[in-house]
Amino acid sequence: MRISALTTSVAFAALLAAGFVQGDAAAQSVRGVSKSEIVIGMHTDLSGPAASYGVHSSQAMRMRFDEVNAQGGVNGRKIRLIVEDTQYQVPRAVQAANKLINRDKIFIMAGALGTPHNNAVFADQFKAGIPNINPVTAARSMVEPHHPLKFQMISSYYDQTRALLKYLVEKNGRKKICTLYQDTDFGKEILDAVQDQAKAMNMAVVETATNTPIATDFTAQITKLRGAGCDIVAMGAIVRDAIVPYGTARKMGWTDVDFVSQSASFDQIVASAPGGATEGLYVGAGTIMPYRDTADATVATWWDAYKAKYNADPNIGAVYGTNTAMLVVTALERAGKDLTTESFLKALESVQGYRDIFGGPVVNFAKEKHLGSNEVLMYQIQKGRFVQVAGPLKY
Repeated sequence: MRISALTTSVAFAALLAAGFVQGDAAAQSVRGVSKSEIVIGMHTDLSGPAASYGVHSSQAMRMRFDEVNAQGGVNGRKIRLIVEDTQYQVPRAVQAANKLINRDKIFIMAGALGTPHNNAVFADQFKAGIPNINPVTAARSMVEPHHPLKFQMISSYYDQTRALLKYLVEKNGRKKICTLYQDTDFGKEILDAVQDQAKAMNMAVVETATNTPIATDFTAQITKLRGAGCDIVAMGAIVRDAIVPYGTARKMGWTDVDFVSQSASFDQIVASAPGGATEGLYVGAGTIMPYRDTADATVATWWDAYKAKYNADPNIGAVYGTNTAMLVVTALERAGKDLTTESFLKALESVQGYRDIFGGPVVNFAKEKHLGSNEVLMYQIQKGRFVQVAGPLKY
């Protein structure tokens, strides 16, 4: 059920009035906040199919919070991060969130991974007055409908898909739009974007094809799309279901077509697929993909610190985790010593002209604007790397 922005605003105001969010004069009454500590929760995948994102994002958050704590914390308080493993399963996410909310009494949820996982816990989380900050998913539901407790820094899958379609139709003269998408809520968001952008350009969607998240053979789908004469295909894909269909098309000799995906596929695993299987694939994202040998001094220092701490190179999950942690610290600093949920939210809403250390799009929040940026960076896979070829874009 979708709840209107007015309804959620009124509900949150009622929470404040009922005393769920108290002033720091009685610090013990602010959940997750004491005179010496701030407790932050995160439910993510540490051992399942999306662990590459979950492990690195949680490690990067912890590294940044450890750095802050080593310098005395924020306004005299240390940050304690509690991470719960969901194995990328929705029931486990609900169980993890219940623990974080009811037993650990967290102050905020930050960097929680997965669209259905976040959606499944929102009702209980928001009932407890716990903000959701920068989840590791670019689904529209992370900020829509507007809710006082939802904040996201980057553009959505929907924005990314529309922006790349518009750009390539105009630049490459594409005329026959098609889509291949997971038959899931995630995939249907991509379908919505394709249909809406086609309509905005007075074009038709020529053909569609679907797949399951665990599909391994895309011969039938690619044959269907090729037979329809598609010259641009927008994919509602994540990792494997981006690599395999694109590679299948190229093996079949279908090269006079642009394939585009979005930030769910913005993973070095996709770019470095064996045999150059994804060379030429376009991907839209809301962040920068750093590489150590081209990094500036700030990012190189971050990279080396991460590798020294965890004995692994950081991936895009580590970028998301770092950006989340740094935004949280910025808001906590602005909220001041008298920390409450209300002061934290006001601090976040005051963030303007903010840019992450990697040089991503400028982030601007406001009271009625909790999506930091809808700008899209356009990448193409070239020689096993994501190379930015356009952007920031808007549709």
